[in-house]
Amino acid sequence: MLIWIPVDGNDAKASKVVPQYEAKQWALVDFDEGEVKSVRFFDSREDCDEAWVDFAILANKFETYMDFMNEGMMVLCVREEETIEDIIEAFKFKELDEIGL
Repeated sequence: MLIWIPVDGNDAKASKVVPQYEAKQWALVDFDEGEVKSVRFFDSREDCDEAWVDFAILANKFETYMDFMNEGMMVLCVREEETIEDIIEAFKFKELDEIGL
């Protein structure tokens, strides 16, 4: 499954989640069978050629999320996690909060 995360840089270990309007890069995490297969970075979501992304993980529940939902994604937000690694670990154990109507 593919997961979008707005981040402050393009380092898979050190980049931290940020609000969408502050995102310097968008991390596209390929998560399958309980582990990260790859992390790719894009300047914007539109630069990616993937037809289907399953999840978007945002910095907080007050961000604009309807575009993601209209594209068929489930939208989650972090609690206290910051790095991609911490976020994916929380994702594995269903420790992220769901955003929705």
